Amino acid sequence: MHQGSCLCGAVRFEINAELHSPDACHCRQCRKHSGHYWASTDVSRIALSIQGDENIAWYASSEKVRRGFCKTCGSSLFWDPIHKDKIAVAMGALDGPTGTQLSMHIFTSEKGDYYRISDGITQHLR
Repeated sequence: MHQGSCLCGAVRFEINAELHSPDACHCRQCRKHSGHYWASTDVSRIALSIQGDENIAWYASSEKVRRGFCKTCGSSLFWDPIHKDKIAVAMGALDGPTGTQLSMHIFTSEKGDYYRISDGITQHLR
């Protein structure tokens, strides 16, 4: 089981499953939402339990996706493709070691000009 929370602790969650290898999204929306690129792991909805969900604000960033963040401290926590059986959880919100390694970079065509991706991991323009 993996646990995590927002910065202030108003939202806490548990993942009762092995974590999938995370990816890093460099699209404009993810960079604006997180302040840099967004690293997350996909989690089955039935494996995710959230405490303090009344403290989550949801922003509909498109017709198909909403982004969840803490109403109190503003921590970016979730990327939710509304009609899918998985939800993406922010790697930075997890407590302790995750036992995972970044698997790929996506939307690198939209990455910021202030950094380079030079870790040798697969990159996808979209």
